[in-house]
Amino acid sequence: MTETENKTCQNCHKEFTIEAEDFDFYKKIDVPAPTWCSECRFKRRLVFRNERKLFWNTDARNNKKLLSLYPPDSRKKIYPDSFWWSDEWDPMNYGKEYDPTHPFLEQVEELSRFVPVYARDVLTEVNSQYSANASELKNCYLLFNSNISEDCAYGNGVDRSRNCFDNSHIAKCERCYDSFWLVGCYQTDFSVDCEDCNNVWLSKNCRGCSNCVGCVNLRMKKYCVFNKQYTKEEYEKQLVGLKLDTYNGLIEARAQAKKFWNTFPNKYLNGTHNENVSGAYISYSKNVRGSYLIRESENLKYVQYSQVPFSKDVYDTTLTGNKAELMYENVVCGWGGYNVKFSYECWPDIRNIEYSMFCGSSSDLFGCVGLHKKQYCILNRQYTKEDYEKLKKRIIEDMEKAPYIDKQGRRYGYGEFFPMEISPFAYNQTIAPEHRPLTKGMALAQGFRWQDPDPREYKITMKASDLPQSTKEVLQTIFEEIIQCERCKRAYRRYIVARASVQAPTRQIAKGKWSIRTPPHTPTATNLARMSSRQATPPTAPRLCIVNNAINLRSSDCAVPIHSSKSEGGRRVIKMKLCRRY
Repeated sequence: MTETENKTCQNCHKEFTIEAEDFDFYKKIDVPAPTWCSECRFKRRLVFRNERKLFWNTDARNNKKLLSLYPPDSRKKIYPDSFWWSDEWDPMNYGKEYDPTHPFLEQVEELSRFVPVYARDVLTEVNSQYSANASELKNCYLLFNSNISEDCAYGNGVDRSRNCFDNSHIAKCERCYDSFWLVGCYQTDFSVDCEDCNNVWLSKNCRGCSNCVGCVNLRMKKYCVFNKQYTKEEYEKQLVGLKLDTYNGLIEARAQAKKFWNTFPNKYLNGTHNENVSGAYISYSKNVRGSYLIRESENLKYVQYSQVPFSKDVYDTTLTGNKAELMYENVVCGWGGYNVKFSYECWPDIRNIEYSMFCGSSSDLFGCVGLHKKQYCILNRQYTKEDYEKLKKRIIEDMEKAPYIDKQGRRYGYGEFFPMEISPFAYNQTIAPEHRPLTKGMALAQGFRWQDPDPREYKITMKASDLPQSTKEVLQTIFEEIIQCERCKRAYRRYIVARASVQAPTRQIAKGKWSIRTPPHTPTATNLARMSSRQATPPTAPRLCIVNNAINLRSSDCAVPIHSSKSEGGRRVIKMKLCRRY
């Protein structure tokens, strides 16, 4: 076993420690020790993940306009998702021979500019064309990194949920709003870290609770307000007094709840059923260190977003899971992945992949882009097994002799992830600022790109401060107004989302589990209708763009629905105001 070693990061020039267990892992996967500290490695990976913004780009086949994760200046060729996944084109046609006179990573980057990529990374969506990094969505709008959800909008990490708006990292939830880290909850709003809760507001770390407001650390309780027990009748009187159906009442209650939350000590780690773990939001895991948002995994270090079980023996990887093993320095790789290194957007069912992008259902690839169902390829060219292994060994040796040198003079030999200057995104177009905020000057000084938003002009007809206190006071003329967001000072624009005509069964929670019921009448289509059936956020919610107290993982959009759905021409229609910040 190699002893612990201190090194100086070639990026930030600070000292960092490589422990004996780290060397064991590097030996296991046959890579050299890193030359960047874990913090800089994390930021380097983050700039390859856009999970918030959509851009108008053009279809590489016909120059027609289409929405894409990739901005026009990304130098990416874009195909619609359905065409990209089809057999109607062959990425092997873009293959090139290895040129030993140029750095290998430079050749991979050049290849990535010619091989088309998918526009939005969406599989199986119905009426959800404004979502991305997602699968199996129906009637969803601006959902990112989400799966198997319906009638949801403005969220990330929304899985197996229905009728949920403005949430981050929730699963198996219905009719929840403005919350973070919920599992199996129904009508739970403005809450953090709750599970199996029903009709809960402004609460934190509650389990199996119902009809509670402003509560902390409760288990199997009902009719509580700020952890004080009431009868049902008394509880209902308390709700009337709180005036949660008005903007001022809700703001006051949120301030009171935040103050109340802060009177309780915080657990050293948000999670449960763990053994030997450190980080945050980790559950049912073992031997996990310095990691974040992890479920049912083992032997992880410096890993973020591994929420779909199971991951094992993974280091320095952002967004992985679902039977991922022996992974190192990747972004969005896994889903049946084994022995994957220094790669980006490679899934599913991948094995022995290095320095590749947008590959899946393949094995033994080195420096490839967009390949599927291939083996023994380098730079999208086919080789025999013997020639592949021989050339791969030569390239690794050349990467040490003639590494890629970026504009900052940083060296990228074998064992380093892709240089951040070849990312298709600017720093402020990715999820990086949410985790590691930088000013424009700081980002540029560190070698990241920065893209100022295009200037937009709107004729403001109403300020957020002039909006009614309650939804009961909202007039139909609200849809003619251009409202200025109180937070970002930009405009809310009227937006109409037409639901698909196919009616699906609604879900409800029964004894902590999912069940399916078919309603006797046409169900309310979305979370919007809650405003008429229960105390709800008034239409002044543009002023409620308040980041959850626990963690800054919210979408950058200031948006809220302000009118319940109605029938127009046989379709269910949703009307809402949206302040677009991208």
